[in-house]
Amino acid sequence: MKPIKLLSGFLTVGFWTLASRILGFLREILITAYIGPGPLMDAFVAAFRLPNMFRRFFAEGAFNAAFVPMFAKRLESGEDPQGFAQEAFNLLAITVLLLVGLGMVFMPALVWATAGGFVGDARFDLAVGYGQIVFPYILCMSLAALFSGVLNATGRFAAAAAAPVLLNIFACAAMVAGAVLGGEVISWLVWTIPVAGVAQLALVWIAASRTGIRLRPGLPRWTPQMKNLVRVALPAALAMGVTQINLVVGQQVASDIENAVSWLFVADRLYQLPLGVVGIAIGIVLLPDLSRRLRAGDDAGARDAFSRAGEFSLLLTLPSTAAFLAVPLVLVSVLYERGATGADDVAAIALAVAIYGAGLPAFVLQKVLQPLFFAREDTRSPFRYAVVAMVINAVLAFGLKPYLGWIAPAIAATVAGWTMVACLWLGARRMGEVARFDQRFYDRSLRILTASAIMGAVLFGVVQQFGWLFYLPSWRYLALLGLIVLGAVVYFGVGQIIGAVRLADLRRSVRRGGAGMG
Repeated sequence: MKPIKLLSGFLTVGFWTLASRILGFLREILITAYIGPGPLMDAFVAAFRLPNMFRRFFAEGAFNAAFVPMFAKRLESGEDPQGFAQEAFNLLAITVLLLVGLGMVFMPALVWATAGGFVGDARFDLAVGYGQIVFPYILCMSLAALFSGVLNATGRFAAAAAAPVLLNIFACAAMVAGAVLGGEVISWLVWTIPVAGVAQLALVWIAASRTGIRLRPGLPRWTPQMKNLVRVALPAALAMGVTQINLVVGQQVASDIENAVSWLFVADRLYQLPLGVVGIAIGIVLLPDLSRRLRAGDDAGARDAFSRAGEFSLLLTLPSTAAFLAVPLVLVSVLYERGATGADDVAAIALAVAIYGAGLPAFVLQKVLQPLFFAREDTRSPFRYAVVAMVINAVLAFGLKPYLGWIAPAIAATVAGWTMVACLWLGARRMGEVARFDQRFYDRSLRILTASAIMGAVLFGVVQQFGWLFYLPSWRYLALLGLIVLGAVVYFGVGQIIGAVRLADLRRSVRRGGAGMG
């Protein structure tokens, strides 16, 4: 079996995820400009979060955490991977189809459970209506995730990583069309989401067929293999969906405060850029690689892959955190302050961005640590850790609200994120040396932290001196671009000097085909 090229996999998934996140930025910019924080946007956020939440459980979360290691083992040994994938496809399809039917019928109850503050005003009926339109999106996304798992297990990452780009392309085009043609932009956006889901499913279905795994709809069978799959998947549902659950708790807490749901949503989308590019890329590539190395008894290779993934995650995450903490107001103002989004909205969003930014390394490190358990088909341990993190999140979100107001959910999510990392790190120690970062990881991490802190200080100083440039209509975009370039030059320059970033190592890894990171 051809080995998975770790770094090239990170770069492939990272590139397409970056493209998706950039287009996602454009999508959020258009939403804030055409719709803006208020009842319509609050209702849309609550409705769209429902299929996204369940998607994390049934798709990228529980199902893929269980499916990918099992499929990878059968692919490696030749134990009928086609038959296993077909059985999993049939079981997932009927399960999610039933979920969609129930969700459509009980949509008012779902909105009440996740955004109870909407009850009694126009946002509730709007969220119910939007939810019934977008909820079928979960069926397409769940099946697309299975095909993506097939592609990832075979080391083919491009099509699966590119599929999410389609949603943002469709959404942006729909909003522009609605604005130009004079229709309700929100209606164009809502109806486009299920259409985009069909396009995403078609893309990965065709790509998987070209690898030789050809799946067709059929009746599910309750075989021993599927029993084992479900046994592993159920605990993973909570472990992988903890971030989404925490966001829903935050939405529930903030739903009775005007515009708060919209503010938290926009802030969440901003920090999702580095989280998506780095964290999701690592999680997608690392899980099948670890699964195959552990099955082959390559403990040294598994530890090296795990350590380099952790190193790579911090390489891009810590400077992002430094920027979010140092200059959040400038970032949010240039990106979102226009149309229906004013200065008060920008100030609120910037505060949430800084708080979420403090938790960004934790959210990414979770993606590095969880595959250690999932590769061993151990989903119960992350499940227990997720319960601890969720309890802490709920206690802090509800407990701090009387004192801190709408920002309490952001603080709670960040603390819960670090709690989850601590639990995963401590729990992995029983696996031995293979699940422990090597000395190079710790040496490089300290240098990366130093370079990031210096970059953040430089950005803060520049904004203090030249902040007025970012509020001039004719200069603000060029000023932000210059700030980003300056930050990159300072970070990579200092990093190269102090040994945080070894560009020569990266070049050698790419020339070798991405099997390692130096």
